[in-house]
Amino acid sequence: MRFHSCPRYSAGMALIQSFPQLWLLSDARNDAVLEAALARLPRGSGFIYRHYHLPPVERLARFARLARLARARGHTVVLADSALTAREWGADGIYGAPRALCPRRDDLLRLATVHSLAEMAAARRMGADAVLLSPVFATRTHPGAGFLGPLRWRLLAGKAGAMPVIALGGMNARTARRLNWPHWAAIDGLSAL
Repeated sequence: MRFHSCPRYSAGMALIQSFPQLWLLSDARNDAVLEAALARLPRGSGFIYRHYHLPPVERLARFARLARLARARGHTVVLADSALTAREWGADGIYGAPRALCPRRDDLLRLATVHSLAEMAAARRMGADAVLLSPVFATRTHPGAGFLGPLRWRLLAGKAGAMPVIALGGMNARTARRLNWPHWAAIDGLSAL
């Protein structure tokens, strides 16, 4: 598949005063504890709202409620959807595959989900502001699937250039210390009470 290049902007990064170190991702399995998890995150963290399991009207209503709570704590709110929907819903940015990040006609933060060298290159061409590189470790999201491990993960992260790289997949406070990386994201690892 051939990707077209998208101009690289730092406008999305201007939306936030400093790039969040921690990113909480929403999922059907952590939905019941999201309010508490958002309250526990350090001020100025990031929140990626996915909730693919909900029908559109319910998904929007849940987003609105969680976005209010997140913003009250100074969190950056990113939506796993199109730029058009993110603007309509009032999100700070979008999250998705590199090819979904273009065209850039706004100042939304763009976070690309990346699993390989080819996807990392595509994210750079598409003008991603940052990438979530996964899976670092074994994860409940994809039980039994392969994972990169710290060494291969760091080698791939080194190909990101100036883009911040967020570690994802099996991440929690313990694995974050093991990886020794400043930016990480989790579903379960930041949701446990």
